[in-house]
Amino acid sequence: MASSSKLFLPLQIANGRIQLQHRVIMAPMTRNRGVPLSEGTPEDPNRIWLADDLVALYYGQRASHGGLLITEGIPPSLEASGMPNVPGLFHEAQVPGWKKVVEAVHTKGGFIYAQLWHAGRATVPQFTGTTPVSASATPWDTDEKYPFRTPFTKEKIAYRNYPPIALTHEHIKKTIDDFVAAAKLAREIGFDGIEINGGNGNLVDQFLHSNINTRTDEYGGSPEKRSRFLLELTAALAGAIGASNVAVRLEPTGLYQHTRGADRVETWGYLSQQLADLYQDDNKLSYVHFIEPRFDRIDSEAEKEGFYKSWSLQTVSNQPFRKIFADKGIPVISCGGWDDKNAVDAVEKSGWDGVVFAKWFTSNPDLAERLRKELSLSEYDRSRFYGSWDGIRENGYTNYPPYKDEVQLKAEQEAKVP
Repeated sequence: MASSSKLFLPLQIANGRIQLQHRVIMAPMTRNRGVPLSEGTPEDPNRIWLADDLVALYYGQRASHGGLLITEGIPPSLEASGMPNVPGLFHEAQVPGWKKVVEAVHTKGGFIYAQLWHAGRATVPQFTGTTPVSASATPWDTDEKYPFRTPFTKEKIAYRNYPPIALTHEHIKKTIDDFVAAAKLAREIGFDGIEINGGNGNLVDQFLHSNINTRTDEYGGSPEKRSRFLLELTAALAGAIGASNVAVRLEPTGLYQHTRGADRVETWGYLSQQLADLYQDDNKLSYVHFIEPRFDRIDSEAEKEGFYKSWSLQTVSNQPFRKIFADKGIPVISCGGWDDKNAVDAVEKSGWDGVVFAKWFTSNPDLAERLRKELSLSEYDRSRFYGSWDGIRENGYTNYPPYKDEVQLKAEQEAKVP
């Protein structure tokens, strides 16, 4: 029975400060439901997005007693903003909306971490008003288009047409300062902690990948040097809000957004060992969050084989990195590919301390309860993941009922059928 599984036993994170009552965790998911600060004009389009009552409702619906939610990626600066309709945490007008989100979750007895996210070269100036930045001035090597049409002109533009500039030392310091300011603000608002997005092909991940980071200074050229930015960022955040309030998301096997770097074992092995060794005793990180491998992001078997040989991994798995943290007593959680059929095995056989769900949480606000009672899951609508293309923000967002209401609604609909 799922209810007697380790999946529903308590888990301590935040170095014991927080005790979760179960291990079903909501993943950070971009949903593009924020509202604009202003209407904007073609000459001065809106670039600042806010959380509001609907966003608070969404998170509140998915909260549970002793459960952990991780927010969508929150940009700590305008430069960091990778998509429209994503609320940031760098403008005073963004504070009230996020306070509503935190209050909605805490009212249900849940916990919520703010994921801080810098998209790096996966931005375009039409939305940020700034030049894209990255570890190096490495342009995209395909004609891949930015997923959203530009404001007012409604164009689809290619990333490669707006190549990034390499962050200078001064710019790196400013970027870290932006993260620190957002983290402090998050804690003031009431978030229970913050998570660094160190995967998904975003800025931190771009520093870690040798095909993007071609620097020859202390931030590039070797696994140790490519890890430096994330280590410095983590240290700054730990110093500002306490290590136990800081979590890190990593993706050693990632390929998203053209992260094609080699030396996976050397890079993430070094990085993991450093994080595990540096943050011990009363200074432990809250948890480390791994993204499972995605094999559908490789175009051919030949390409796949080439990547695997360059990675130095005997098997494409996060297990070697999980063990580094587990051996040091830092909780490790896993996201990707888990469902009602295999989630129990994730904690009982694969050694993960918690299981992180994305798409199933979109359509099942009471996911933890459904898994506990082995109830059927409602199917998600992928077309509604990233915004409300029909202008109805609630659709595919807050209009999924919990199981009890779903059953009642179906019964009422069946009763109306002649």
